[in-house]
Amino acid sequence: MVLRVCRELRDGMVVNLGLGVPTLLADVIPADIDVLLHGENGVLGYGAYAKPEEEDTETINPGGAHVTLRPGASFFDSTESFALVRGGHVDIAVLGAMQVSERGDLANWMVPARGVGGIGGAMDLAAGAKRVIVVMEHVTRDGLAKLVRECSYPLTARACVQTIVTDLAVLEIVPEGMLLKELAPGVSAVEVQARSEPRLLIAPDLREMRF
Repeated sequence: MVLRVCRELRDGMVVNLGLGVPTLLADVIPADIDVLLHGENGVLGYGAYAKPEEEDTETINPGGAHVTLRPGASFFDSTESFALVRGGHVDIAVLGAMQVSERGDLANWMVPARGVGGIGGAMDLAAGAKRVIVVMEHVTRDGLAKLVRECSYPLTARACVQTIVTDLAVLEIVPEGMLLKELAPGVSAVEVQARSEPRLLIAPDLREMRF
């Protein structure tokens, strides 16, 4: 999934990686794509995860993992970091999700049955980034659809998601609904539809996912 998301990155972009699967992108971004990774904890220009011998206790991503720094990296306080997000200077936010509705509503911070959650910077990123890409498993551990008609979990933001990359497919939110654009190798459109609540639109050029 993260390799597929890398295809959406372009030189010069400022990219924020949410917790969980999205953080894995830092380790697989091809060397010929020059992006600035932003962390809302106050870092711009971090790189891959640090090896044990490289770990610096003061150099972490928003999830608390030790990361490396690229030449030119900078640090700032949370006020400036969130000003970057709210000012529209983050080109792409790659976020995980618990549910995405057919209109692009995002729920990614709380499962009501568990009674706890952590919103972190997700609301700011969902509302402030120029583009939001969700990367997630297509269904829950119990086999329930995460692509839903209406989110039943508390929302992070409405109509903020543009692209969804799952282990089965790549979809885009368009005015008419969810557009199925790519299929993972060996996966059929029928299978993706069976594991999704909304009636999916099929792209005329539906193709196999490339990495």
